[in-house]
Amino acid sequence: MARSITPRRKTLNTSLAWAVGLLIFFPILWTVLTSFKTEAQAIASPPIFLNFDWTLENYAIVQERSDYMRFLWNSVIIAGGSTLLGIVIAVPAAWSMAFVPSKRTKDILLWMLSTKMLPAVGVLYPIYLLFIQMGLLDTRIGLTIVLMLINLPIIIWMLYTYFREIPVEILEAARMDGASLREEILFVLTPMAIPGIASTVLLNIILAWNEAFWTLNLTAAKAAPLTAFIASYSSPEGLFYAKLSAASTMAIAPILILGWFSQKQLVRGLTFGAVK
Repeated sequence: MARSITPRRKTLNTSLAWAVGLLIFFPILWTVLTSFKTEAQAIASPPIFLNFDWTLENYAIVQERSDYMRFLWNSVIIAGGSTLLGIVIAVPAAWSMAFVPSKRTKDILLWMLSTKMLPAVGVLYPIYLLFIQMGLLDTRIGLTIVLMLINLPIIIWMLYTYFREIPVEILEAARMDGASLREEILFVLTPMAIPGIASTVLLNIILAWNEAFWTLNLTAAKAAPLTAFIASYSSPEGLFYAKLSAASTMAIAPILILGWFSQKQLVRGLTFGAVK
């Protein structure tokens, strides 16, 4: 018999959840507020929270100094392209591991996950040289491939988990009705796993959008995404905090809006199969 939650315990849990949420949200709020300050107000001590002269000067300077739309378009292409390519590769791989497992399936999954523990700087030099030889340095195609590869283990793991929740009898019934392998994956498995696939797509877009190490090391100007756009506001003389905050706000705004409008689908996908 389930134990009921007392009103006091419920209030405590709610307060704790709000406290954690505000703690996580505060850096974003502070960045947005700083973007509307002057440089003097941004570095004031003690910090100024709301009592300052609001200004759009930083956004105007950022727009004049940098081609924001070019950086934004690069981020959209790279994040979207790496996600699409990753899903195309991961769906058949996850299907194979979930429905046609071998004795080494778990070992393969653990090996793929272990690659995420490898320090990126450890493979930067060979990849950099490889990109120079192949003409992929500072290109959208090259960065799309790299981001797809570094996020592929997570995509396969997530899809594998979702596919494991789908009864294998449904796929067997489709085969008995004459469905080919391609039809089984496209018209039977994929529609049933849409919540899981959608949450995987959203998570991968966020990871690719926020990736900074590879974008800063493998791009210069042509294919530079918004992470490079933010980094351009640091200089040997120091950081321009107000302008950096304006650039950061412009960079995170699209992905925050996407996350806000798709949060229901994201939560649904992340809890897919948790309750039967």
